[in-house]
Amino acid sequence: MAPSSSRPTSHLLSLLPTLLVSVLLASAAGGNWSGNGLPELGGDDGLHREILRDETVLRLAELGKISDGEGYLERTFLSPASIRATAVIISWMKDAGLTTWVDQMGNIHGRFEPANSTNEALLIGSHMDTVIDAGIYDGSLGIICAISALRVLKVTGKLQRLTRPVEVIAFSDEEGVRFQTTFLGSAAVAGTLPESILQVSDKSGATVQDVLKMNSFEATATAISQTRYNPESVGSYVEVHIEQGPVLEALRYPLGVVKGIAGQTRLKVIVDGSQGHAGTVPMKLRRDPMVAAAELVVTLERLCKEPNKLLTYDEECSCFTEESLAGLVCTVGELLTWPSASNVIPGQVNFTVDIRAMDDKVRETIVTSFSRLVLQRCDDRLVDCRVEHKHSAPATPCDPELTSQLKRAARSTVSAMPGRAAAAETPVLMSGAGHDAMAMAKLTKVGMVFVRCRGGVSHSPEESVMDDDVWAAGLALLNFIEQAAVTEPSVVAVAVAGDEQDAAAVAEL
Repeated sequence: MAPSSSRPTSHLLSLLPTLLVSVLLASAAGGNWSGNGLPELGGDDGLHREILRDETVLRLAELGKISDGEGYLERTFLSPASIRATAVIISWMKDAGLTTWVDQMGNIHGRFEPANSTNEALLIGSHMDTVIDAGIYDGSLGIICAISALRVLKVTGKLQRLTRPVEVIAFSDEEGVRFQTTFLGSAAVAGTLPESILQVSDKSGATVQDVLKMNSFEATATAISQTRYNPESVGSYVEVHIEQGPVLEALRYPLGVVKGIAGQTRLKVIVDGSQGHAGTVPMKLRRDPMVAAAELVVTLERLCKEPNKLLTYDEECSCFTEESLAGLVCTVGELLTWPSASNVIPGQVNFTVDIRAMDDKVRETIVTSFSRLVLQRCDDRLVDCRVEHKHSAPATPCDPELTSQLKRAARSTVSAMPGRAAAAETPVLMSGAGHDAMAMAKLTKVGMVFVRCRGGVSHSPEESVMDDDVWAAGLALLNFIEQAAVTEPSVVAVAVAGDEQDAAAVAEL
């Protein structure tokens, strides 16, 4: 197409060096783009401290006060506090310029949809539920950082320049505290939540279906299936999360990227014995499930500390290298007795088992071996035992390309933070904790950013993240979004003010 200007194209080409210099100067100075398309030099430094640090920190504290517990943080799947938190999160999403809705599993969505875009969506999220007596950063940090990053794009006028849909999701359940099954929210979005989940009950006897109905959801298998996203419509999922470990603090580095998430198995062990009077049943005649359970807990600890000493040859223990066994951890986090009285020999003891490993073969072998040892120990003590499998998830690798992009964004962010020299190489970590990214990996490629936390402490009110690290996390996510989904200003935007004919002609080149 011919240029609209009557002046020769050579004249326009001669302007290009000037235009490119203008772009470079604006970039070097960290300038903003004004309404007339010209760079404003000496304006905002591009770090957006007020939103990405100050506002985000305040919102983390505000969300941390919304609790079902008195004096501690507890917010489980569709609890009263969860419903109150939903309203607050929706208001923040709307403030960031997002269209919002709540799906049939209680997940909160905030989305910006560019006009005429057919590109795959970038999903960013984490979970809004908590453990009992929780800290304020686990899950919430990823949600609020994402909202803050998009709010910056709105304030700077870049939201309208998105080339693909960007959506923030606050998942309704990841911890699995209420129904002892994890990823209710993200598994529904990924399309892997089974219909049978509706009949799973909590400690009060209420089922998932009951709880959904009480909160005005349809609570049907069809409604849940409609929550599933079409894999062809989603390009990637990214999650920001506190590390929940001590590595970044030891390295004195605020951010890291995740190369993979450990596989996880959750078991419930039920030990049945003979209930009796604590003072009248002789020791030799007792079928005490408490001492049997205690022995099983110690057996599990030994199995995970020294696996090669308890695994049999048939279980291929000799095939496991020191590297494959690294990261193997086993935990008994809950133990219940009946009737739980000081002067009664219990009739039944239940306890939970959580087994995690980076190597799926190791994890599966430990599960098989422990189940065998449970039956052996229980036979020895004349009690009845059974092992129920409650949850299993394979190890999840993060997408290498996505991880590289996040790594670059983290490094450039840390380099730009006040008082820092050029950043060292961004640490690449494995995650021993499970995350919504594990469920979302069934839908699309995933990537994660870890944020340093004090002492590696998590699932505790002692959980702590420095304000500047919150800032770094939000800025790294913003940088990533700008790289992945924001168009660069047209060269037209830096044309010499008032020379509209030159600008139009350059647009045709």
